[in-house]
Amino acid sequence: MDASYVQVDESYLGKIVAEDIFANTRRPIVTKNSIITPELLHVLKVFQVQKVLILKENRIENEKTTQENLNKVDDTYNIIEDTFKTHYLEAVSQFKKEFTSWQSLAKVDIVKIRGIILPLVEEILSDRTRLFDLNQYSNPIEYTYHHSIATGLISAVLAQKLGYDKGTTLQMAIAGTLADSGMSKIPPRIIEKKGALIQSEFTEIRKHPVYSYQMVKDLPALKDNMKKAIIEHHERLDGSGYPRGLKIDNISPFSQIIAVADTFHAMTSERSYRAKESPFKVVELIKENEFGKFDIRVVQALMSIVVDLPIGMKVELSNLERAEVMFINKYSPTRPLVKLLKTGEIIDLSTDRNLYIIKIITN
Repeated sequence: MDASYVQVDESYLGKIVAEDIFANTRRPIVTKNSIITPELLHVLKVFQVQKVLILKENRIENEKTTQENLNKVDDTYNIIEDTFKTHYLEAVSQFKKEFTSWQSLAKVDIVKIRGIILPLVEEILSDRTRLFDLNQYSNPIEYTYHHSIATGLISAVLAQKLGYDKGTTLQMAIAGTLADSGMSKIPPRIIEKKGALIQSEFTEIRKHPVYSYQMVKDLPALKDNMKKAIIEHHERLDGSGYPRGLKIDNISPFSQIIAVADTFHAMTSERSYRAKESPFKVVELIKENEFGKFDIRVVQALMSIVVDLPIGMKVELSNLERAEVMFINKYSPTRPLVKLLKTGEIIDLSTDRNLYIIKIITN
């Protein structure tokens, strides 16, 4: 198709951009096949883009082709999403049966745990955006089972992002899934309590990493470094964690992967005593408020996964307005430049701190 560079202005409204446009950015500020709108012109002006490659082909034909392609992508995504959700909920149901058996003093069947979590791991590693759906599936009543499956999946995604080999990544998934197995030894009245825990109850909860370790320590299929990660997944680098109050030099890097995965899912999920938080807000909180507690490499890996927002992705803001991502600010990646879908208003979330993204719109 013919295209030419032009000094774009209002006379080119409705034309099609022929290539991704960068402005000293890692990601394009405008993507190929975007339709030139007044809002897009504003973005080009902000980034002082002088010339743009424009398709000469008829605008209506281009717009129709682009929309048809988007519809195909949406249809495919919805099919994949439904399949993943079905598999995920079945895994939670199977894990619940195993957890119940542990409450009756049964031993951990590692073959069953592998069969529950590993097929899901393959799915989420091939499409990390599934991570955004995990907190949507969870519910306060069955939180314990959802949390174990989700922690295993997020641990695997983080391990992959950090460059670990496939074998280690799968071991991380199993370890993350079993990290809270010791909760089966905590009295149900404490686990299911809706109000604040009293000190004795909180003390009992803090024993669960030890219980988890006791349940997995004799499993030959789980590596020793993963067993260590399980007992240490509530330790913090500054010594504020439990059960032993270890500090940075004595804490396994694998335990930090489970720690970040555990914290991220817990904070983004609805609980009986509080509402869920946005994944984007949570990564900000982990990075800023929990600085010094977690391995910064793991936190950065989580942030890079969560804020991997392609230009044009639709999001919902904390004021319930829907918007489109226009540009990612590398200094504040959780707070991109967005355009409100209803009014076309451009908002820079890095300067408007009262607003933040609460979720990705996937359908």
